[in-house]
Amino acid sequence: MVDRPEGEPGERRAQAPEGAGDEVLDRPLPEGVRRRVVALTAESFGALSLAELPPPLRQYARFTPTRRAKFAGNAMAAALESDAVFRQRIAGKLREAQSELVAALEHGTPPAAADPLDVAAAAYVLRPEGWVKLVAAAGEEAQRARAERAGEEAERELARLREELAQARGEARTEADRIRVDLDAARKENESLRRKLRSALSDVKRGEAAVRKAEAAVADVRDRAATEKTAADSEVRRLKARIAEAETALETSRRSAREGRSVEDMRLRLLLDTVLDAAQGLRRELALPPASVHPADTVEAVAPGRMTPKDIAARALSETDPALLDQLLALPQAHLVVDGYNVTKTGYPTMPLDKQRLRLLGGLAVLAAQTGAEMTCVFDGAELAAPVLLAPPRGVRVLFSKPGVTADELIRQLVRAEPPGRPVVVVSTDREVADGVAKAGARPVASALLLKRLART
Repeated sequence: MVDRPEGEPGERRAQAPEGAGDEVLDRPLPEGVRRRVVALTAESFGALSLAELPPPLRQYARFTPTRRAKFAGNAMAAALESDAVFRQRIAGKLREAQSELVAALEHGTPPAAADPLDVAAAAYVLRPEGWVKLVAAAGEEAQRARAERAGEEAERELARLREELAQARGEARTEADRIRVDLDAARKENESLRRKLRSALSDVKRGEAAVRKAEAAVADVRDRAATEKTAADSEVRRLKARIAEAETALETSRRSAREGRSVEDMRLRLLLDTVLDAAQGLRRELALPPASVHPADTVEAVAPGRMTPKDIAARALSETDPALLDQLLALPQAHLVVDGYNVTKTGYPTMPLDKQRLRLLGGLAVLAAQTGAEMTCVFDGAELAAPVLLAPPRGVRVLFSKPGVTADELIRQLVRAEPPGRPVVVVSTDREVADGVAKAGARPVASALLLKRLART
């Protein structure tokens, strides 16, 4: 039967290497080694029974390894350092989990490829010969690795800071260039504003001088106006006095003239009565008949009833004078024939045809009421897309040519239908129409003449 340590039933005491119990760390356990020892203990913690755990650690038996390392790390490190039995139990679990590493450590030849922190943690738990050097070497290696990582991080940080510095310098240079450009622009604008200000001040000074000059001129004009007003008032008073004197003299002269005229009127009336009585006696004595012929009857001229449109044309009137049309329409029984579209397309061609017709017929109705002449307005039926629903105005006859017959031919038919001697006036700018109606005895006039005459209505 194997002897068991008191209070540790069923546990085999690990045989410590010779001389290992005399080795003691002369410095605190390196932080990296300590964290690795705590993690290793937390992993092996769950394989122990509650009775095999030191009393302070039993409350963490149901924790996960991670929570155990977080909340019981200090307690496990203290138990490993002070409780050799607990450390030997953890060492036993470590031999089962990492047998190759434990065998290498016990032979004094740790694997070269092993993590120094794992080697140091295992040496700290197993306590083989030379474990203090392994722990110290692992701490130095970890510190060197930390230093290298810190150096790399410092290099990266330095490179980043240099890059940021270069970028900041570039931005500062760009900003400085922009500010310089803005400053130059501001200086130029300032110079421009100063020039404008100087010019404005100069203008203000000239304006003030002009105002002072104008005020002086106004004062001078006011003085002259006051003087002239005084003189004018004096002259008005003098003229009023003279007018009063003249009115008095005129009234005196009128009174004198009335007194003298009454005598003269009496003498003149008496002389007139004498002459009239003598004339009447002479007419009775000579038995003279009443005069039937007057001197004006002996002058050769055209009687009013015999005047024709050609006689009107011989007068000194312009062909575009509206008075010519008034004289033609003043002839007895005058008939005005109008070429409708010829007039409307001359006067207002941009309007639609229906608007043209209404405008012309409205003007002709007014002209018919003013002159009393007969009026006929002829439109070309070929211009119609459909029959026209039109109520002719009072005094104006409206005709549309039949299919196959032009408005010009219809106008010539109307002229030929009139008896010889009747005054017929045809309004058209068409030379063919004008020549044709002239041969038939009518008087042609231009469309512009009618438009001018209608503009006066």
